[in-house]
Amino acid sequence: MTRADVDGATDALLRGDWGDRRSFFAFAADHPACDAIVAVDHGRVVGTGVGTRNGAVGWVGTIFVAAERRGAGLGTELTERICDGLAAAGCRTLVLVATEQGRPLYERLGFSVADWYVTVERDARALGGPAGGEPAGGEPAGDGTAGHLDAALVIAPFSPADVAEAAELDRAATGEDRAHLLAAFAGIAGGLTVRDAAGGLRGFVARAPWGGGATVAPDPADARRLLDARLAAAPPGHRVRAGTMLSNAAGLAMLAADGWTEAWRAPRLHRGEPLAWQPTALWGQFNHALG
Repeated sequence: MTRADVDGATDALLRGDWGDRRSFFAFAADHPACDAIVAVDHGRVVGTGVGTRNGAVGWVGTIFVAAERRGAGLGTELTERICDGLAAAGCRTLVLVATEQGRPLYERLGFSVADWYVTVERDARALGGPAGGEPAGGEPAGDGTAGHLDAALVIAPFSPADVAEAAELDRAATGEDRAHLLAAFAGIAGGLTVRDAAGGLRGFVARAPWGGGATVAPDPADARRLLDARLAAAPPGHRVRAGTMLSNAAGLAMLAADGWTEAWRAPRLHRGEPLAWQPTALWGQFNHALG
């Protein structure tokens, strides 16, 4: 995929009701750690795939085949080409998030379910505390419920100065090296960090231009603080989304108690070497092709 293919790839996914992926395709076509490919038939894009190299871990995503070309092996070929490219680049573990239609294909290619993503959502409303990354205090929430902020902690925007420390925290949580993505998205509006009184980084949200947000916080209380800050900064009535892994039962119970409701879930599949990661530290993604 080149920049010249972005419009055609975007239109193909829009016709397939996969949403508007234009900004993501533009990023993937240019980013050095992404391998984006298209299948073209007589000048028309009929398939896409994206692989992302996060150190020794590779993500496989956006495997799309136009409806009229399904059932003829194109999805398998796109997936195999992405997987082969990632393996050749040194990725020893491959990860993907499957649709219901795609899961049988991936399982035939040796992937197996490692966990499930559970995406949750909640209407934004005044919660008190930080809005737009202002320092957090422990004041009560504006809707009469108890706030989750602590005067000893500081919520601030995610900036380039945070990347090195965030990459270390992220590596422990994901088992991946996503420093290249954190650097690319540092400074985008909506990114947040939570630090303790000594300045130590406890968690972060790194926002992508298309709206996804990788959220890492080993302590669920810090995840809650970051999510409260997102809710407080969002326009009233806006639906804010987050998510964690199905194996994080305590985290899901906390989110439910705070009024978050499930929007959808999807299986996370792995292939290759076992991954050393901490599912309970993950609360959001960039998207299903980057991690």
